[in-house]
Amino acid sequence: MSGTPSVGRIVHYVSFGTPGGEYPSACRAAVVTGAVTSDAGVDRPVSLCVLNPEGLFFSKDVAHSEDDHRGGTWHWPERVG
Repeated sequence: MSGTPSVGRIVHYVSFGTPGGEYPSACRAAVVTGAVTSDAGVDRPVSLCVLNPEGLFFSKDVAHSEDDHRGGTWHWPERVG
C-alpha cells in the first residue's frame, strides 16, 4: 500500500523490543494522530497512538520505513490473503 498518511489512518508501528529479549520487536497497530502534508515524494514523520496489548503508547516524529521495518518506525499494513 502507498499514499500519504493522514489523521485517523491505521498503520503498523514496529516496537523496539526489550534488550533482554523478554519482548521481541513486533508490529503493532497504530492510529495516525498527526501528520504533515508531504512535499512531492518526501516522507515526513508522523505522530502515532500505538495499540499495545499492555496499553496505549503515544509517539511523535515517527519515521516511515516501508522496506526494512526497523524498530521505532511505521509502515503500511501488509495485505493478507
